[in-house]
Amino acid sequence: MSEETSEQDGTASLDVQDIMGLLPHRYPFLMIDRVEDIVPNESATGVKNVTINEPFFLGHFPERAVMPGVLIVEAMAQTAAALVMYTLGEDAHGKPVYFMTVDDARFRKPVVPGDVLNIHVTRVRNRRNVWKFSGEAKVNGTLVASASYSAMIMDY
Repeated sequence: MSEETSEQDGTASLDVQDIMGLLPHRYPFLMIDRVEDIVPNESATGVKNVTINEPFFLGHFPERAVMPGVLIVEAMAQTAAALVMYTLGEDAHGKPVYFMTVDDARFRKPVVPGDVLNIHVTRVRNRRNVWKFSGEAKVNGTLVASASYSAMIMDY
């Protein structure tokens, strides 16, 4: 992994290659480009550079491109999954993480091409292989979406 650690606060960062080492998602469904400020077992910030080249913009909406809210929630989930897999290390290698619930999703402002989406996720709790998170997505410091959600790490 090419993981970086900040000398100032000891938090870790992952680039897209590191993320692909932790998650099975690939283009066009990998929704995060970087994960920053990782505090294992607690929180992380995902970064999504929203570009007009995203395949979903062809149909959503051609005359006024808007990132679908469900994909913003997916970016939250992928950020949380990267945090979980990073936290668990080799114990989780190769295990998929599946959505279980999404609650209280709110969309406050459209996300458009050119925006940088910063996705702040915080672990609420975990019991065995079920993890619950709260997430907030911001553009330029303005809240654009929020949700609570849970996921399960599958053990085959």
